Amino acid sequence: MKLVQVLGVLFMLWFRTDRTEAARGTQNWAAAVPRLSTVVRRVDRRFLSVAIGAGLAADEKFMYLLSSPKLRTLTRALTPALLRFGGTKQDFMVFTPQKYQLDSGYTAENTCNEKLPQWLEENLKKDWVKQKLQKMMMTEDLQRKYQQIKFTENTVDMLHSFANCSGMEMIFGLNALLRTANNSWNSSNAQLLLDYCQSRNYSMSWALGNEPNSFVKKAGIRVDGFQLGQDFIHLREILSKTKLYRDAGLYGPDISQPRGHGTYLLGGFLETGAKALSACTWHHYYVDSKNTSLEDFVDPDVLDSLALKINEVLGIVKQESPGKRVWLGETGSAYGGGAPGLSDTFVAGFMWLDKLGLAAKLGVDLVMRQVLFGAGYYQLIDDNLDPLPDYWLSLLYKRLVGPEVLEIKSAGSKSIRLYLHCANRNSYRSGAVTLMSMNLSNKPATITVPALASSRTVEAFVLESDQPGEEGLRSSLIKLNGDVLKMVDDKTLPDLRGRLLPPSEHLELPAFSLAFFVITDAQAAGCT
Repeated sequence: MKLVQVLGVLFMLWFRTDRTEAARGTQNWAAAVPRLSTVVRRVDRRFLSVAIGAGLAADEKFMYLLSSPKLRTLTRALTPALLRFGGTKQDFMVFTPQKYQLDSGYTAENTCNEKLPQWLEENLKKDWVKQKLQKMMMTEDLQRKYQQIKFTENTVDMLHSFANCSGMEMIFGLNALLRTANNSWNSSNAQLLLDYCQSRNYSMSWALGNEPNSFVKKAGIRVDGFQLGQDFIHLREILSKTKLYRDAGLYGPDISQPRGHGTYLLGGFLETGAKALSACTWHHYYVDSKNTSLEDFVDPDVLDSLALKINEVLGIVKQESPGKRVWLGETGSAYGGGAPGLSDTFVAGFMWLDKLGLAAKLGVDLVMRQVLFGAGYYQLIDDNLDPLPDYWLSLLYKRLVGPEVLEIKSAGSKSIRLYLHCANRNSYRSGAVTLMSMNLSNKPATITVPALASSRTVEAFVLESDQPGEEGLRSSLIKLNGDVLKMVDDKTLPDLRGRLLPPSEHLELPAFSLAFFVITDAQAAGCT
């Protein structure tokens, strides 16, 4: 009898046993059977990537925050990754070169040792908080009346320096709302930017437009899928004529999650523009920041809604451009800037870890988190440049999870969610696997995984709020195996050590917890 069949029989036995235990009052359980022999799929090595909102450049002085040694330390720890510069304000940005730096001797290399003075950093952080709280900024988004942002070479230099010195690969989002009289894209401003970046030998990739299905709401301009595809073809032709960017990545169309017009636009765009693309990008958020609740963030049905959107997009891409890679070009918990007290607290981790697991499992090759730092409440790093719970979760994901997705089947409580990958081979030897787990319930949970944990070495990385119960879900602090995570100093991250578990057929999850279980000697054939 094949191993998989044997495991299936054992699974049914465990299932019956756990059902008996459930009848006795142990309700929160799951029984899981992994398949370790075959990799189901393999995602991009930069799978977890990040974004910076273009709104940071609305006042150029705030770009100097990207020179903070602390911010660069935190960013560098998330590599390999892409850094996308874009978002809503992207389509209102106009490059306005001042030409005062052309003979300055500036190079990408000589900026990595520059440090932002502490007094300047503190002043900029205070001013940044004040700007975020201004009602004028809120009114602009609510009324969908956006002011044009003029940016200079300084913004481009600081962005590239930040990405380069932090070890990330940059994607610069170009303004697609610069249109000609016949409603085609006016590329003249982009050409100015490309010329400047090439003169500086800046290595970067490109995108064009942000959520084109909302152009009418944002600017009263309608661009159909066919025309948008032609715009991308035009941009690809421009890139192909340059020495530095002829093979550069080009990503789009960055539509918001498909519904109605967005679905139609994506199909039409791919018909005409797919050949210009390096990957097809789209955006996803679970809920509206203005009317969401704590319960939404731990609701299995809300988390499952992502699968419907992923499958819809994958279906359109498969029909119009088979084989084209699909990326989540922007994503987070709640759209509209994130929900204060939710998107920036411990509870947001359930949506974030589940999105990483589900997206990789279903066929998305890369996920870009909105945002690393900046506007809104869904950032990984707060306004004081301190890491929030989702940052620590992302850091552990980077260190423990490899790009190879393995199959795992489970039965039991809907509150327990499981995903299985090969372990990160930079951290663990060949054959190791990582089980990503979460318990959405206020009761402790038990996972039965004899094929993985029994008689094997298991390192547990269990994440909980620093406070118990539902109140703890709103905390901005997170514990790893009982210890609150915080930086040692501005240039030093703490050791993220697992806890060795004794051999057992069960793994335990505390109430409202997330966990990575690394089975170091799993000897998974798919991971060798």
